[in-house]
Amino acid sequence: MGALRRIQTGSLLSAFGIGFTVPFLYVYVAQVRGLGATTAGLVLGAFAMAALVVLPVTGRTIDRRGPLPVVVVASVVAAVGALGLGFADTAVSAVLTAGLLGAGTAVIQPALATMIVWCVEPERRTRSFAMQFFLQNLGLGIGGLLGGQIVDEHRPDTFIVLFSIEAAMFLVLAGIALGVRLPRTPALGGGAPHKDAPRGGLRALLGHRAMVQLCVLGFVLFFACYGQFESGLSAYGVEAAGISPSTLGLALAANTAVIVVAQFAVLRFVERRRRSRVIAAVGLLWALAWAFAGYAGLGHGSQAMATAAFVSTYALFGLGEAMLSPTVPPLVAELAPEGMVGQYNSAFALVKQLALAVGPAVGGPMGATLHGPYIVAFLLVSLGITALAVSLGQRLTPVQDRPALRGTRVVAQGGHPHPETEPRPQTSPA
Repeated sequence: MGALRRIQTGSLLSAFGIGFTVPFLYVYVAQVRGLGATTAGLVLGAFAMAALVVLPVTGRTIDRRGPLPVVVVASVVAAVGALGLGFADTAVSAVLTAGLLGAGTAVIQPALATMIVWCVEPERRTRSFAMQFFLQNLGLGIGGLLGGQIVDEHRPDTFIVLFSIEAAMFLVLAGIALGVRLPRTPALGGGAPHKDAPRGGLRALLGHRAMVQLCVLGFVLFFACYGQFESGLSAYGVEAAGISPSTLGLALAANTAVIVVAQFAVLRFVERRRRSRVIAAVGLLWALAWAFAGYAGLGHGSQAMATAAFVSTYALFGLGEAMLSPTVPPLVAELAPEGMVGQYNSAFALVKQLALAVGPAVGGPMGATLHGPYIVAFLLVSLGITALAVSLGQRLTPVQDRPALRGTRVVAQGGHPHPETEPRPQTSPA
């Protein structure tokens, strides 16, 4: 099995394990263990905050030591956290083990992304990241479905089974990673780990205007989508549109189904187009999704129409996600200077975690009470995504924006960069 297949197989299995437990974490802590809603909120907060603590130091470790040992250590930490959470019966033990689980899973993602960059030539990265996203969603979906068949809130031992399976999947990922041999191909370029990795990485990153703008764009993307799925949008659906909890599950299933079914059809559409234009199109698509949500809660139609519109909202979000997966992650890698791929991946992962922390805090109360302003605000945020993407395109070189140009006559003759693209350190071929 090649290095890339090993990485993607391990990613699929770890996502499968996460899908087994994450949807049931609140119920497990609050009801099954009888620790109450406050403790459940602290557990979920610890899961998120741990990521914010470890990600700032993750990137430099990846660039100095390589992503492979980072994946192994993070997988073991996540496995310990998952298993410990399965046996946690006090508030302190639940919060501590949730922190371990959150820290491990947060570190795994940028490390796996860096491994993909090292294993794959630039012209294959679009498809490789699309496959990664597809497999992760497939694993999460299957894990959630199977986990739902196993759990019984009246039997804590069923949750121990779930968390044990999750821990086992993380250990499988660690074992697979130990068997990966990263090829020293042109894809690696100067990105191999070394003790003399660039210092002042944060200063260099903050001085790279295109990357800073991509991080701002990424924050808005995650804030407007993932940050609303299980907070503001679900609260809005229940309170404004009269959506039942079972319909919320159907909407999430529709989101996953669209991603799984449409990913490779979408890939053929986006891989030869400008990345900035694809992201801009996602903003317009999500604005349409919020319009559907507005109709569901404010349109005063039948309940059947409201339900159809609400499920369509999640489906449209899924189509946008499928467009982003082969677009944004490889762009992060191509913006990274030599020896800083891990730091750029970790910085973008940190931005995502911040958006996932802020999104529910802002969207939850609005979605539950300020129904009209909530829809209008996030419709405008989605249009803001389009504006930010168009502006970002002006800071990218032709090849960064449209990787299909790589190897064409324009690039071979040294096609000129965009006039607003600032000079930056030499990048590796990776």
